[in-house]
Amino acid sequence: MKQISLGKKHAAKAEKLSVRESLIKHFRADSALYVMFLPVFLYYLIFHYIPMGGIILAFKDFSPRLGILGSHWVGMEHFIEFFSSPKFFNVLWNTLRISLANLIFGFPAPLILALLLNELRGQKFKRTVQTITYLPHFISLVVAVGLVLDFTKRDGIINDILVMFGGDRISFMSESSFFTPIYVISGIWQEIGWGSIIYLAALSGISMDLYEAATIDGAGRWKKMLHVTIPGIMPTVIIMLILKMGQMMSLGSEKIILMYNDLIMDKADIISSYVYRLAFGTAPDYGYSTAVNLFNTVINVILLLSANYVSKKCSETSLW
Repeated sequence: MKQISLGKKHAAKAEKLSVRESLIKHFRADSALYVMFLPVFLYYLIFHYIPMGGIILAFKDFSPRLGILGSHWVGMEHFIEFFSSPKFFNVLWNTLRISLANLIFGFPAPLILALLLNELRGQKFKRTVQTITYLPHFISLVVAVGLVLDFTKRDGIINDILVMFGGDRISFMSESSFFTPIYVISGIWQEIGWGSIIYLAALSGISMDLYEAATIDGAGRWKKMLHVTIPGIMPTVIIMLILKMGQMMSLGSEKIILMYNDLIMDKADIISSYVYRLAFGTAPDYGYSTAVNLFNTVINVILLLSANYVSKKCSETSLW
């Protein structure tokens, strides 16, 4: 029995040494890749994982004098306060409404552009269109919003076009009903070219043999798109949709804050902008703002897991 036990110990020790030697070997072979990965790893560790410890603020009545650990524990008090607040349904509905509009109209836009570019035969014209659609992505958000506000003001270019066709001038940014369309359309304008890159990369991976076989079977360009192109990139489309679902509630406060004003606050205020005002307003409440943001994050995680589960069941394509 002793000999069997010693044999097992030696075998386990030898296995550990083998794994260690294998890791060292792989590290030496791919040392350049690991060095390149290190800044990315440190970025996510420092700015995304370590700050997660601050989630505890959602359950405390934070006082700068006492610090995070010394502040009084209040449990679910901040969440109850938020759920019973008149602001809850307003910011939640605004977030859902803008997110759904962004998903319905914003998600397919890069895909449609990629499919159209894929059908172009003139390479010079194709590259020109790609360059023009990529450029807005590199414009600063502040500048992009400034352009949108200039275009939509009463004496802006959009109103000039309306007057040219016999219409009346409209104060777009003073009427809350126009906020969501302007937000979504401006987002499509800025990101459609950049978002199409991954679909163009997926399209380039489709075998030309499939197109040749479809041509022999008598398929035209439309049939090829329906039966070869779209099925060929469908796994990529599903993965992108799952990731988009996981970001539905994370619209980002920067663009909203730059665009909204007191006249349209009732339709433009979302959870992210509400959290920003709570945390950096005249009377900051870090505990309450952390609780609201944590609620937003939990909803995002639920949406991501649900979308991944449904996708795995229906198409066998998923993130994990």
